[in-house]
Amino acid sequence: MRAVVVHGPGDVRVDERARPVPGAGEVLLALEWGGICGSDIAYWKKGASGTAALAHPLVLGHEFAGRVAALGNGVTGLREGQPVTVHPAQLVGDGVLPDRIAGRTNLYPRVRYFGSAAFDPHTDGGFSEYRAVPATQVRPLPDGVGTEQGALAEPLAVALHAVGRAPELRGRTVLVNGCGPIGSLVVAAARYRGAGRVVAADLASSSLAVARAMGADETRDLSAGEGLPEDVDVVFEASGAPAALGPVLRATARGGTLVQVGNLPGTAVAAALGDLVTREITWIGSYRFVEEIDEALLALRDGLDVTPLITHRFPLERAEEALAVAADPGSGSSKVMLRLAADMPGTPEAAAASASAATVL
Repeated sequence: MRAVVVHGPGDVRVDERARPVPGAGEVLLALEWGGICGSDIAYWKKGASGTAALAHPLVLGHEFAGRVAALGNGVTGLREGQPVTVHPAQLVGDGVLPDRIAGRTNLYPRVRYFGSAAFDPHTDGGFSEYRAVPATQVRPLPDGVGTEQGALAEPLAVALHAVGRAPELRGRTVLVNGCGPIGSLVVAAARYRGAGRVVAADLASSSLAVARAMGADETRDLSAGEGLPEDVDVVFEASGAPAALGPVLRATARGGTLVQVGNLPGTAVAAALGDLVTREITWIGSYRFVEEIDEALLALRDGLDVTPLITHRFPLERAEEALAVAADPGSGSSKVMLRLAADMPGTPEAAAASASAATVL
């Protein structure tokens, strides 16, 4: 089979690897679609994502979906040909957490994540034609949800988790600062959870167009000098830019809530934080997700449309080009998808790929 493998900074290849065989309790998936995330770009560009650095080649990808190709011994409840996606996290150890964070498995200190170099040996991801995964991590797709949509259940789960970290949103005004793929999904998740009005802000007009398509009532183009709104009940900071912290705190209403979704640097930065105290703002972090991927699949079933997020599709053999487009702020990209299967006749995804072939395939 073919797999997208990063060998070091700037060195990504489509390698030939042996097709895996599912062991006891595992499922072999024939993969169809994968979504490129910021961590995939970081491994490609820098050979590291956060504190996780490459010690040897790694198959990229933690957003992916496909169909069951074979069942290992002891696996029940799944069938060959069934469309599925995958929860990419697996706890390492006994899984016991302190009472204060009971059930919040995203905060467990040792977690293997698909497409991550955090452990050695690394945990290969799903940008490949086949992948054997534990059956406990497989999530069947609801009727009517295709595998391209299913590959985006993971980032949608991140957005739903972030929205769940805030107080009840029903009827409230919400601001989302930073409208990359996660920010735009936060727009959709806030709308799904009943937000009364959603304002989206970004420096890029292309990102704001996606946010509007994902449900934003109003957009603010920060590059054109448009400022953030004032006195917003709940603010989601999804840019991860330290320079944004002062303005988003100022935009948050007195006694309001700021949810930090974008990853901030692990090094010292300058930021204006005075309003955190004087306006008694509750500043909450949001990290990955717990089991919100199940809610994400239900939301997709119920009509939450993630397709406006998808701006580019590439076949697996053009993975390096796809990564470059996803990494280029000037490309106008939002979510860049990899078609992992060579042929998917008769599926909605194949029709979409064919329709867009002139520009991205």
